[in-house]
Amino acid sequence: MRTPSTDSSGVEAPARGWHLVMPVKLLGAAKSRLSGLGPARAELALALALDTVAAATRTRGVRGVLVVTDDERVAAALAHHGARSIPDIPAAGLNAALRHGVAQLRGDGPVAALTADLPALRPAELEAALAECAKHRLAFVPDAEGSGTTMLAARSAADFQPHFGPGSAAAHRAVGAVAVAGHLMSLRQDVDTLAGLDTARALGVGTRTMAVLAVLAGLAGLDGLAGVAEHGVLAELGTLVEPPAHPTEGR
Repeated sequence: MRTPSTDSSGVEAPARGWHLVMPVKLLGAAKSRLSGLGPARAELALALALDTVAAATRTRGVRGVLVVTDDERVAAALAHHGARSIPDIPAAGLNAALRHGVAQLRGDGPVAALTADLPALRPAELEAALAECAKHRLAFVPDAEGSGTTMLAARSAADFQPHFGPGSAAAHRAVGAVAVAGHLMSLRQDVDTLAGLDTARALGVGTRTMAVLAVLAGLAGLDGLAGVAEHGVLAELGTLVEPPAHPTEGR
């Protein structure tokens, strides 16, 4: 019989580990607030998701990562990191996609929804957050601004109540979720704007996001990314973002 593990804080992690569910939009529609990047926006969105999954799958206490997406390119790329993908059958928005993903999980262990735009995510911080969340029936991690949510964690599928969207932090508090924040900046710093991207970069992003930023910054500088689409670098970006047949992670 498997016994619970104990993390560095002395808190027992769930014996069966956490299942993480991550929704990813079609790349053509992802990150609309970064529209100034033109077609390069899709490459950046994929890089953000790849670095988020890479960190999540290396986190102690995480049993598996399930991605809900209708984008075949996303599914194929994330599979290289051990993530499993299913189509967004409800096609009724983010919260419906998350409920659908949780419904596909086997067993009654703990589940957490994680946003796919956390390129600076550190496994140690995710592990610490999950250990803290395990103390509560329902808990969430607010984004860096405090009004949004980057992770929602529940002890069981029956307790999972996602209310992502504008004002999600308040919405999750309203259904009894406990806020878990602390110094979890790599888990709280999502990327919706160029300012958020710059902050994540300062924290230290993963290899795929860094590769894309290096190309973009070399062309125009972070403050001038709106003109990147005119430079014809999408093919180069694609070779940097797509994982090789047998990837190795340097982070």
